[in-house]
Amino acid sequence: MAVTLSLVSAFAASAQDDPSHHQHEHEADSRSWTWATDANVFAGYNYQERHFADFSAWESQNWFMGSGSRAVGRGRLTIGSMLSLEPFTLHDHGSPQLFQTGESFNKTPLLNYQHPHDLVMGLGATYDVTSGAVRYYLGGDFVGTPTLGPPPFMHRESARSNPQVPLTHHYLDATHISSGVVRGGITWGAVTFESSAFRGAEPDENRLNLERPRLDSWAARVQYNTGPWHVQFSGGRLHEPEWFDPLDVALLTASIEFDGQIGARPLSVLTAWGGHRENNGFNGNADGYLSEGEFVVTPRSTLYGRAEYVGKDLFVDVHPRGFTHRSVIYQVGAFTVGFLRDFSVTRAGRVGVGADATVYHMQDELRVFWESSRSFHVFLRWRPVGVMQHMHM
Repeated sequence: MAVTLSLVSAFAASAQDDPSHHQHEHEADSRSWTWATDANVFAGYNYQERHFADFSAWESQNWFMGSGSRAVGRGRLTIGSMLSLEPFTLHDHGSPQLFQTGESFNKTPLLNYQHPHDLVMGLGATYDVTSGAVRYYLGGDFVGTPTLGPPPFMHRESARSNPQVPLTHHYLDATHISSGVVRGGITWGAVTFESSAFRGAEPDENRLNLERPRLDSWAARVQYNTGPWHVQFSGGRLHEPEWFDPLDVALLTASIEFDGQIGARPLSVLTAWGGHRENNGFNGNADGYLSEGEFVVTPRSTLYGRAEYVGKDLFVDVHPRGFTHRSVIYQVGAFTVGFLRDFSVTRAGRVGVGADATVYHMQDELRVFWESSRSFHVFLRWRPVGVMQHMHM
């Protein structure tokens, strides 16, 4: 924890020039520590309009990242950390979000809420060595991200300006806060092969603790990274990710990402698919499709959007181990458009005001609960200055 807090405290003193790998880097020689920091903070009003049951919240989604790197022996050691204040800035059950599922509150599966992230979202280390055209890396995390899925949404430029978590989150990148990860990989040219072992269970309801690491699940991924293009295919086996539905789950994901420019303007786009395969003896298969992006229209104006089509088990009960039954998977579409305008850009960061709206498409069976559903956000957003690029490990 001390390492995490020290890295985040270094954020205030960080330089804001020549960012790299989705972070702002300080100049240092290869024998000294090189510090890197990043953050994203939303604060605003969230209104979810639902048939007979509107709900809203004043809230803040936020995360703060820090890392330090230096040469050690023939390679380079990097320690990394990530914190979120969401245990204090969101309601206990989380951020209101229509059709969102995953995790629980007061021993009840969440529905129509996005859970808060833990205080400690990342804490680990990576050692990498380059030999000729080949790079090798090995890493371990008390809390970290296994080799499964595209970069988590908070690390994607395509989602940087959107305060709402994708409905496909648990089909693509929800393992980004796994308690216990051991990972390694080899990069040869533009291609990376990597695998990991990790704890498959979702975090518990205590958002302030560090949970006991386990290595009971596995994942493997192949990436192709060239210029602004990033392609990945991955799969994994998760051991009982949800305590209330204690079944193993297989996840398959594929994505293609563009982080570049159109003319002189930055454009970031991600298209992804996630396949959720639950071995319940019946029909535990569901798929999620995501396309999202943001376009920097002017140096201070950003247009963003997201389209999703996902199969959801919306009425999950608490099941004892060994009990299985047929799942009912409902198809839901969500379509978001938003705009953000930075009104202050200084060395202290970029401060902007934004707003978005989401409309939904659903099966007729869901209209009794969600007819005429819409959601809206109005918010302030702060982030460090500079154009950031995420890291593809």
